[in-house]
Amino acid sequence: MKMPTDAIRAEIRQSGAIPFARFMELALYCPETGYYETQKDTVGRAGDFITSVSTGSLFGELLAFQFAEWLAAFPISNFPFPIVEAGAHDAKLAADILRWLEKFRPELFAKIEYWILEPSPTRQQWQRETLKTFPNVRWFSDFENLKLKTQNAKLSGILFSNELLDAFPVRRLGWDAQAKNWFEWGVALAGEKFVWEKISPPSLDLPASIRHLPSSLLAVLPDGYIVEDSPAAENWWRAAAGILAGGKLLAIDYGFTAAEQFSPARANGTLRAYHRHRVSDDLLAQPGEQDLTAHVNFSAIQKVGEAAGWPTENYCPQPQFLTRILQQAVADKSFADWNAPRVRQFQTLTHPEHLGRAFRVLVQAKSAGGAAR
Repeated sequence: MKMPTDAIRAEIRQSGAIPFARFMELALYCPETGYYETQKDTVGRAGDFITSVSTGSLFGELLAFQFAEWLAAFPISNFPFPIVEAGAHDAKLAADILRWLEKFRPELFAKIEYWILEPSPTRQQWQRETLKTFPNVRWFSDFENLKLKTQNAKLSGILFSNELLDAFPVRRLGWDAQAKNWFEWGVALAGEKFVWEKISPPSLDLPASIRHLPSSLLAVLPDGYIVEDSPAAENWWRAAAGILAGGKLLAIDYGFTAAEQFSPARANGTLRAYHRHRVSDDLLAQPGEQDLTAHVNFSAIQKVGEAAGWPTENYCPQPQFLTRILQQAVADKSFADWNAPRVRQFQTLTHPEHLGRAFRVLVQAKSAGGAAR
């Protein structure tokens, strides 16, 4: 199997040490060889990690119920609405959502289109196979492609992602306590082996959350303390906020606020590698064979959306978000069969020792106003 190792080595030999964000980008997204290009079965017990989707269909069904409630509040003149999913992976979540809407909200199902933002032709093919029975699905490679195919019309609808923002490349910034400044961790070569190398000053400006840290905190910050920064995730959310005229922006991911970024338990940052359900701090090993993710700074994402005109409607832990949906849905006939498997799924999604511990939900909303097309 091809790996992105050669591409990374070639770039380092040509330009010297590269920022870790570039290493992460090549390891995960290098065309035809990156982790997300070649590893289809990464989710579930047989893969590298467990997600909310891999626990069963309940997660998608609860989201479908919430989407139906949100869409029901839109003016009737705005139909048809798009539901836009970014980062659909193998499209199992999309299938769970569409299946529920088709069965329990057939009138709404007939009025919506399900759009998937997917830059990879390989992953698009996986998704098309999963969703081949649904006629109302369209694919777009990026936001520009979406604008082109919709003739630059600003639409009202729902745009959401589940465990996408954590997969954007991140910068790895370190604190030099003696010099009292920040440096950036880069990746260099020692023979054929990838090794860490400091880049000072950092390749880009520091984020505001780090520039404005109080001197009292910096005075006690341990030498080498690491934080991550993802301009790529912020830029993507800014583009997402600009694609809709109104509706809902939803992000579900593991993360924290900017204030929670600094903790004795996070002295080495939150970047982790995942392979066969084993968590590793060896981020430079086996590029292309292991997943690399970091906690999302939801404060930064929230500010980007609000600056683009999308007020925050809700920011809360995943258990709270899903419990609120279930409280509304419990009287719906689609949830009447509350059997043992569904109970176990809900417990896995919400229990603090499972997926309920680190996952957060951000909802930003703007009045639809005007016709969808």
